[in-house]
Amino acid sequence: MAAHDNIHSRLVAWLKVILPLAALALLSTMFLVSRGIAPEDALPYSEVDVEELAREPRLTAPRYSGVTLDGAALSVTAEVARPDVGGAGQASATALTARLETPDGITTDIAASDGQLDTAAGLLMLTGDVQIAASSGYAITTGALTAALDQTLLTSPGAVVATAPMGRIDAGAMRMTSQDGDYVLVFNGGVKLVYEPKK
Repeated sequence: MAAHDNIHSRLVAWLKVILPLAALALLSTMFLVSRGIAPEDALPYSEVDVEELAREPRLTAPRYSGVTLDGAALSVTAEVARPDVGGAGQASATALTARLETPDGITTDIAASDGQLDTAAGLLMLTGDVQIAASSGYAITTGALTAALDQTLLTSPGAVVATAPMGRIDAGAMRMTSQDGDYVLVFNGGVKLVYEPKK
């Protein structure tokens, strides 16, 4: 029994020396054999022109949200927005999208190539190819659209082309507003309706 304890003690003594040396050898091998750093694997630097940003400040992917007096939720997003030097609360933007959701669940989605947000005047002016899609089945195209920020009021002073559940509508202007809790879409200015009954 004493011989067995003697062998066990010697084995433990040797392992106390061998195991730390083996760990040290593994660590040194890891550092000595590590591969070099390739410059092309380095993290890329951002391709941002700092001087241009200083000259023309801008916001990327800005978002504006609010609730109108009649309870509709309005949210506006853009690809890029630039504050106007002319006054506080004014900004021009590109690639705008907006959504107006009424308390009764009707949604109106708007997309435009350009626009201006004037929070002081409470207006969003959209220009370019303005596309309007309402959950009630209307799809409208116009060259310009003005949306109020504090109430449900969309107005297009120019020509409007719309496809509706009953057919195609051509008009000189359009207006969507809230009247006594109902949301009314009005076309005026030489309205032409091509009735297309459902098949």
